[in-house]
Amino acid sequence: MSRSDSPGVVRLKALIRAQEKAQRPRLLAASITAALVSAGAVLLLGLSGWFITAAALAGAAGPAVAHVFNYMVPSAMIRFFAIVRTASRYGERVTGHDAALKALAALRPQLFLGLARAPTTRALSLAGGEASARLVQDVDAIQDRFVRLSTPWGAGAGLVAGIGMAALAGWAPALVVAGAAALGVVLAVVIGRRFAEPAGQRLQQASGGLKTEFAALAAAAPELQAYGMKAWAADRLAEHGDAVEDAAERLARAGGLIMASQSLAMAAGVAGAVLAAGAGAPALTALSMLAAVATVESAGTLLNALRQNGAVKAAVQRLGELLDEEAPASPVAAASPSLRLSGADLTVAPPQRLAITGPSGSGKTTLIERMMGLRPASPGEILHGDADAAALGAEGLRPLFAYAPQQAVLLTGSVRENLRLAAPSASDDDLWAALEDAALADRIRAAPGGLDASVGENGARLSGGERRRLGLARAYLRPAPWLVLDEPTEGLDAATEAQVLERLSARLHHSGQGLIVVSHRPAPLALCDAALTVSGIGAEAASRSVQGPGKPPPDHHIFDLHQGDAGD
Repeated sequence: MSRSDSPGVVRLKALIRAQEKAQRPRLLAASITAALVSAGAVLLLGLSGWFITAAALAGAAGPAVAHVFNYMVPSAMIRFFAIVRTASRYGERVTGHDAALKALAALRPQLFLGLARAPTTRALSLAGGEASARLVQDVDAIQDRFVRLSTPWGAGAGLVAGIGMAALAGWAPALVVAGAAALGVVLAVVIGRRFAEPAGQRLQQASGGLKTEFAALAAAAPELQAYGMKAWAADRLAEHGDAVEDAAERLARAGGLIMASQSLAMAAGVAGAVLAAGAGAPALTALSMLAAVATVESAGTLLNALRQNGAVKAAVQRLGELLDEEAPASPVAAASPSLRLSGADLTVAPPQRLAITGPSGSGKTTLIERMMGLRPASPGEILHGDADAAALGAEGLRPLFAYAPQQAVLLTGSVRENLRLAAPSASDDDLWAALEDAALADRIRAAPGGLDASVGENGARLSGGERRRLGLARAYLRPAPWLVLDEPTEGLDAATEAQVLERLSARLHHSGQGLIVVSHRPAPLALCDAALTVSGIGAEAASRSVQGPGKPPPDHHIFDLHQGDAGD
């Protein structure tokens, strides 16, 4: 473990080691079969070379020698080693990949949980494409690491088998074969660390950057098309593609150098075996030559691992960053739903309804995100009962709120799957009730499949208003003291808006939930009995207090409060 490893990398390595321990039986089976593969391949090649040479010499010696030449035993052994190699290769692949996939099945949820529990500033700093690249591409690199854990066993077994075969021709050829294998490994390690590892790290990072950029541009495809920015987007992708291509070329060149070094070691081993065998039997000399070839070649999987080390190291560093910080532990007792904005002397509690208004860009969404723990709140800014929201942390605050944001993110799945994000155990009756209250039930009933109808990528098969109402229905399903709605009727026609708000008011009356609504439209605000006007966010990117009318503004004054009828 490197002294420079961050806490997240240390945690990730601990998780990987735990999975190695958990998958030890499968990894052991993969290692044993890998050893059989290498040993079988070396013995097969050496025996075949000896058999061909010996048979040729027997034939050249005349019919009498050829007649007594025993070809049955070598033929049977060749078939045996061929079967061992083939069956072991299959076993190695099955057991090695089974161990890797089971380890990743345990690692991925822990990585995702680490990202979800991280401070909100870290989660918000990751673009969707970047998070996806780390949880998919980088985790796949970790999978390769698990698959390659058996390679040292294979290389070791090949070395032992090769030296043993060469020893049949004498101790000198055996030493030559061992020296050739050592030369090949040393050259590969030097080249791998000098060229392959940096190139692999660069390729992993460049590939992640390309995927992140592509995801961002794909999300903005309609705007790029409308404003004639396709060429600009293509140039941006080309820049990232060039970086990937450059890194791939560097890695390929490093791989070529490793292969060239193995060819050099192999040639040295063959030549050395011939010289060391001297005037020995030609068949045994051929056996020692092929033993040198097979022994150096058996280290191929180990040398390929050297090419991938850079990608694995980069993946571990990138994934470790997701675990670098942990959010504060959630409190044992649930936070109070009573909400107080300290600087404004405003306290609200369910079933009260609070309207938050203000000009565009003034910080309304930022304020409600701080209330819910989606962004860090400043100490003393927001209180839940007597508890400071800044001390409670996200895990303590989020159970208090059901949230429908301005742009609800929808899964590429069915209506049912998207709704059950808020309530995994909700029945179909619950789902239909939420859709009815969001004035979307008739549209979903008319769709092929009903609740099983696909919404497309991020709701592409729905209109903007339908996506907004599906997000609203999802928020309705979450049992929480507060329902927080950000521009819930934006983009709806007047009739649909009236229907949605009428059903929302009835739902709040029956559920006893409190309502916090952000809107520029008068109709949603008319549901509320108190209002908070946000005047703007200061130059510092965080709000510190709430300012009421007539109070001297503090250094970081952000909010103004107007209490009374929210519809005024």
